Amino acid sequence: MVRAGESLMKLVADLKQYLILNDFHSVNEAITNNSQLFRGKQIECDKKLMKLRDEMAMDLYDLEEEYYTSIFK
Repeated sequence: MVRAGESLMKLVADLKQYLILNDFHSVNEAITNNSQLFRGKQIECDKKLMKLRDEMAMDLYDLEEEYYTSIFK
């Protein structure tokens, strides 16, 4: 009876391990979801960086213009 219980527990543990390691559909779905999420974040960061670059370029242009037209240089 004890051996049968231990064998059953080992069988259940082996089945759980098999399902966890070989559930490719769920793993692929999770990878796809994370990939889409990170691509979205990448696009958002790229847009923010482009906006920041454009603002810095305009500010630098204004500062250069102010410097070169100043009488105190």
